[in-house]
Amino acid sequence: MNSRFIVFNLQDAMKIHVYMILINRHFKPIFKTSILLKGVLFMMFCFSVVSCSKTKNQRAVLAFEMQSLLGEGALWDSEKEVLYWVDIDGEKLHIYTPKTNENRTLVMPSKPGTVVPIDSTYVLVALEDGIHRVNTTSGSTTPFVNMAADLVGSRLNDGKCDPSGRLWVGSMHFDQLPQKANLFLVDSSRTVTIKKDRITISNGIVWTADKKTMYFIDTPTLEIKGYDYNDTTGEISNERVAVKVDSSLGFPDGMTIDEEDMLWVGMWNGNAVVRFNPITGNVDRKIEVPAHNVTSCAFGGDDLATLYITTAREDMTLEELNENPLSGSVFKVIPGVRGVKSNFFGQSNHSK
Repeated sequence: MNSRFIVFNLQDAMKIHVYMILINRHFKPIFKTSILLKGVLFMMFCFSVVSCSKTKNQRAVLAFEMQSLLGEGALWDSEKEVLYWVDIDGEKLHIYTPKTNENRTLVMPSKPGTVVPIDSTYVLVALEDGIHRVNTTSGSTTPFVNMAADLVGSRLNDGKCDPSGRLWVGSMHFDQLPQKANLFLVDSSRTVTIKKDRITISNGIVWTADKKTMYFIDTPTLEIKGYDYNDTTGEISNERVAVKVDSSLGFPDGMTIDEEDMLWVGMWNGNAVVRFNPITGNVDRKIEVPAHNVTSCAFGGDDLATLYITTAREDMTLEELNENPLSGSVFKVIPGVRGVKSNFFGQSNHSK
């Protein structure tokens, strides 16, 4: 058991106190002859109580209030200690600094699907016609890769950089027509390669710590696919279903990965982030979020121990908005496990 999970609160202490009263009442004769047994039982109960506290569902709290239409693309920059995120339909790039609770907003020329850092000044933003380089100080944008020919009737959506600094970014049709989108790879030479076609809504994508497995979400399939991944070449193979998402949880959207290679997924129409075990395919735990449409998440903070969560106000009834008035805001939770550093574009193994 990881030592950082051994945290007692008042509720845990009360449970242990009650358990020990019951043990003393029913097993008092045994304890008179075996102090060691009493100690062993005490430790067993402590372990049980704390383990239950570790795995129980949690609830996220407000980090920054914002009525974003379609908050997405959460990414933590460990060098600048800021959270990048976008409002797709609001056509905005946001830069949130938790230490000062300030959020800078840069207006984009079209809908931004995702954002990845290049260095301390520049980021790449996936816009409707391709990839643009954005100066985060001035807000100026310059075309980086024109992908208009590959995006007829579509726009770029979610994406992240792999361990070698290549950008994987997917698309979706404006009318969400099935199997009309692609998953692209953009390298530092500005070459664009289609890695997967016949996608509907390309969303979360992550890589394991050993750089041998990639996980990817095409939202309407209710599946998280796994692939063998070659970090040297960027090739993927051996497609399989790692997680089959139960529709009662919502639709899988943006995704991040933690230090244990477990998957954290924002659930559209699900009011939650769910941690999935991609080896067993099971739900590990659930973070409840006071917003109906949960879109993406990223570990951040000094030790990558805080999970930041983006949400949306779109696709909600008036009743749902009244029930979840903070929808569109950024939320946070400390789940008891750390994340991993985000990869920068063009910087191999930046996260290691």
